[in-house]
Amino acid sequence: MSQLKDKTAIVTGGARGIGRAIVEQFADEGAAIAVFDVAFPDDFEGFANGIREKGGKLEAYTVDITSSEAVEEACSTVAADFGSIDILVNNAGITRDKLLLRMGDDDWDKVMEVNLKGSFLMTRTVAKTMMRQRKGKIVNISSVVGVMGNAGQSNYSASKAGLIGFTKSTAKELASRNINVNAIAPGYVETEMTHVLSEEQLKAFLNIIPLKRGCSPKEIADTVTFLASEKSDYITGQVINVDGGMIM
Repeated sequence: MSQLKDKTAIVTGGARGIGRAIVEQFADEGAAIAVFDVAFPDDFEGFANGIREKGGKLEAYTVDITSSEAVEEACSTVAADFGSIDILVNNAGITRDKLLLRMGDDDWDKVMEVNLKGSFLMTRTVAKTMMRQRKGKIVNISSVVGVMGNAGQSNYSASKAGLIGFTKSTAKELASRNINVNAIAPGYVETEMTHVLSEEQLKAFLNIIPLKRGCSPKEIADTVTFLASEKSDYITGQVINVDGGMIM
C-alpha cells in the first residue's frame, strides 16, 4: 500500500539533488506534489512528465521562499489547486562557504535568508492550513554541520543549527493540532552541492564516516518519506542524523 496516498506535499528546493529524490519517492508513494524552487534546470520538465506519465500529479511553482508575499501567494494557489496541504518538506538551501574573516555580510545574510528565514516563512504559512485540517507533517532538512560545526561554513552551520531549534520549538507549538515537526541532519550526500569538494576534502569526510561512504539522495528520501507517513505519527521534535555514523 502506498504510504502517502491521497496526500498533498510541498517540497522546497525540489528541482534537483535531495529535493528531487524526495519528490520522486513521494510520487512513487502516491502523493500529489507541489515543487517550489527559484529556478528549474532544463531536464526538470522531462522528470516531471515522467512522473505524470505514471499517473502522478506534480506541479512546479517558481517561488522565492525568502519573500513572505511570494510564499503566501504560492501556498494559497497550492491549497486551491490540490485541495489540501498535508506535508511540507523544507529542503531548499544554499552555501556560501568562506573562512570567517573572509566572509562578507552578503555571504552571511543570503544563507540565513534562504536556509532559515525561508523555512520560517513556509512553515508559518503552511501551518495555518494544517491547523485548520488538524493534521500535518513538516520535515526540515538540516545538516550534521548544524550539530558539529565545520570550518569555512559558519554561516551554513549556524543556519542549520537554527533550523534544529526552530524544529523543536514549532513541534511543541503545533503538537496540540496533530502536526508533527521533525528534522533530518544529513551527513555527506552525493549531490551537485558536494561535487565541488576537492579530492582532499572528500577524503577527509570519508575518514570520519564509519560506513566509509557517502549517502545517496534516495537514502535521505527514505527517511523523509517515513517522517511524512503515518508510520511516524508518534514522533515529533526529533532530529535524525542520516550520516553513516559521522557524529555518533
